[in-house]
Amino acid sequence: MRRTRVFAGALLAGLALLTSAGAAVADDPSASPSPSASEDGAGPTEAGTTFRTATALRQNQLATAGASTGDYLYWVFPADAGQRATVKAKITLPPSASRHGTSAWQVDVYDGLRRRQACMYGRQTGKAAADASAVELTCVLRTVRAWSEPWANDPLPGSYYVRLTVVDLPSADLGLPVKTEVEVTAADKGGAGDVDGTLAEPLVPGVSSVAQASDGSSDGDEDGSSRVSLGSEPEDGWASGWWTDRWLWTVGGGVLGAIAAVFGYSLTRGNGRPSRVPPGV
Repeated sequence: MRRTRVFAGALLAGLALLTSAGAAVADDPSASPSPSASEDGAGPTEAGTTFRTATALRQNQLATAGASTGDYLYWVFPADAGQRATVKAKITLPPSASRHGTSAWQVDVYDGLRRRQACMYGRQTGKAAADASAVELTCVLRTVRAWSEPWANDPLPGSYYVRLTVVDLPSADLGLPVKTEVEVTAADKGGAGDVDGTLAEPLVPGVSSVAQASDGSSDGDEDGSSRVSLGSEPEDGWASGWWTDRWLWTVGGGVLGAIAAVFGYSLTRGNGRPSRVPPGV
C-alpha cells in the first residue's frame, strides 16, 4: 500500500511538471510577438500594385494606403513554421452620394510560390451596400508547416502576399478614392502543427546565392558566396527547425516510464528467500 502511494505521488508530480512546462512555454512572451510590437511603431502608408512591388508589412503592424476603386493593392508579410496568420482588411468607401450602387470587395492571400492559400474561416469577400461607409474582411490561414510534399498546397515558411481589390461594382464607380487598412496577426500553435522535416530555404522571393568579391568575402565562406535575402523575414529570424515543445513531452514521458519501470520491479522482485524454507532446499 505504501508503495502504491509513493508511485501515485511520483506520477502526479510528473504530470504537474509537464503541465507547468507547457504553460511556461505558452506564456513565454518571446514565443510570439505582442499585438503592439513593431520595429518602428508605425506601419507602411502605401501599397504595391503587383506581386513584385508589394509593400513589406510586419506582423502586428497596421498598414494604410489610399487608392482608387478598381486598383489591385499588394502587401507582403513573413510567416514562420507553427504560426497561424490572420489577415484583417478594412476599406473606407467614398460618400454614398458619389456612388451608384453596391460593391463587393475581396482579400486573397498567396504564398511565396504565388499559390493562392485558402482561408480556414473568416469573411474573405464582403458586399457593401450603397449607403455603407466601410466594409471589413478577414482571412484566417492554415497553420504554416515546416515541410510538406511537393504536390501538396500546404502553407510553408516564407513570404505571404495579401491582395485587396474590388470584384464587383457599377462601372461608373471605377476610380473613386478609397482608404484601406490591413493588419496581420499570428498565433503560435506550438507542437500541434509540427512535422518531420524542414525546408532548405524559406519561400522568400529574391533568395539567391550571390558571389562576392574576393576582398569582401568573409573568412567563413569557403566558396566565396553568401546567402542574400531580398524579402522580409521575422524580427527574430526564421526558425531553425530543430526545437519544438514536443521535446518537453518526450522527456516527461521518459521520466514517467522510468518511474513506472522502477515501481514494477519493486513489485515483482519479492523479499528474497523465505525464512521458513530449510537450507539446501
